[in-house]
Amino acid sequence: MEQTSTAKLAAEYVRLGGNRLAKIDDNQLSTRQWKHETRAAEVFWNEHIARLDERRRDEVITHLPTINQV
Repeated sequence: MEQTSTAKLAAEYVRLGGNRLAKIDDNQLSTRQWKHETRAAEVFWNEHIARLDERRRDEVITHLPTINQV
């Protein structure tokens, strides 16, 4: 099955060394970050994910590892 565009964005972010984790609680989505990420991942997040509208950004977040998976 082909990945959605939001899944591809999340996968690329993680591949670049991004380590933000999804926090999903009562259908409220956010990210947490305890470790520094690579410069490439930070730039990718800011240029490709942070600029998305809230609905699409939330879709990307659902594809990140969650704080419960660590």
